[in-house]
Amino acid sequence: MNILDKIVFDKRKEVDLKKALISTQQLESSQLFNRATISLSEKLKNSSSGIIAEHKRRSPSKSIINNGLNVQDVATGYENAGVCGMSVLTDGKYFGGSLDDLIVARASCNLPLLRKEFIIDEYQIIEAKSYGADVILLIAAILTKEEIKQFSQLAKSLNLDVLLEVHNEDELQKSIMPSLDMIGVNNRNLKTFEVSLDTSKTLSTKIPDEFVKVSESGISDIQSIQTLKTYGYQGFLIGENFMKTNNPGANAKEFIKSLL
Repeated sequence: MNILDKIVFDKRKEVDLKKALISTQQLESSQLFNRATISLSEKLKNSSSGIIAEHKRRSPSKSIINNGLNVQDVATGYENAGVCGMSVLTDGKYFGGSLDDLIVARASCNLPLLRKEFIIDEYQIIEAKSYGADVILLIAAILTKEEIKQFSQLAKSLNLDVLLEVHNEDELQKSIMPSLDMIGVNNRNLKTFEVSLDTSKTLSTKIPDEFVKVSESGISDIQSIQTLKTYGYQGFLIGENFMKTNNPGANAKEFIKSLL
């Protein structure tokens, strides 16, 4: 099994256990479940920077990125920096994240929050809403077309934005449907972890204009964003570049200042 297969295998066991412990009815009764969500796609359409900043402690490709930061500090720092939204990793085994990170981020800022997770079950979408997320991520590489349709329609019924992540044209073509808001092109091959911005450039013309285009992974300098903007991208997901510093918020602020 490659790393993606392993993550999904473990995720299925994790979700089955959670479903046995906490019912969807319990999730739906959470205080945050009925809050008005904030649209990330609308923020990106009206932004001059398009930065989505990420909270990520570690990853399978980079091992530990930063284990010493307080989620609250990172969230308030990102908001003060003027980012469009914040991505919060909630996978524990491979990325060192948790749903607690999401709820702390929600209590700390008014940014649109993306639950960055390997979603393989409707349960996780209800869970995302109940913990204060505004956006969910669907990864085309691990889902069928029917699952993408089912999950995205459920998300829209809960007023959540949907970011669909693709790595190649085959994934893109099977995934295009009206219940998506944003299409993200991951420049990192999740099977080999190699990174190339050419992936975003190549797929840019294949993404219909009604979707907000987001480029993910491997973006670490102003020039890359300026180049990707010429290909129609309005969103740029940046994690490691900010998280590897002692002050991600201050780093993001300087980055955006340079960009504008």
